[in-house]
Amino acid sequence: MKNLFVGNMSFQTTESDLRALFEPFGQITRVHLAMDRETGRARGFAFVEMANDAEAAKAIASLDGKEVGGRNLKVNEARPKTERSGPRGAGGGGRGRGGFSNEDYREAARKPREPRW
Repeated sequence: MKNLFVGNMSFQTTESDLRALFEPFGQITRVHLAMDRETGRARGFAFVEMANDAEAAKAIASLDGKEVGGRNLKVNEARPKTERSGPRGAGGGGRGRGGFSNEDYREAARKPREPRW
């Protein structure tokens, strides 16, 4: 069983469109279309699970880069989800803004400041 990532999809692509696109290559176990929680719109990517690894490889070879709905699809083997700590945007120790964390600041040698008068 192989899980495939399908990216750069048109936002109008439906689950049945994906099934029709992948069925010529083999048996599809599951299709998961990623939806935005707030708007309910498609997010432009999906996961397609195929029963046979060889059929999945054929689908990747044939569909990666193919134009569907005015966009070139990106199809490859899905990577396992990495563990993230905390809510979105909270990880990384503040490195997202400016590249320094509090730990970096504390470890830096402090220079004496001159008076401002």
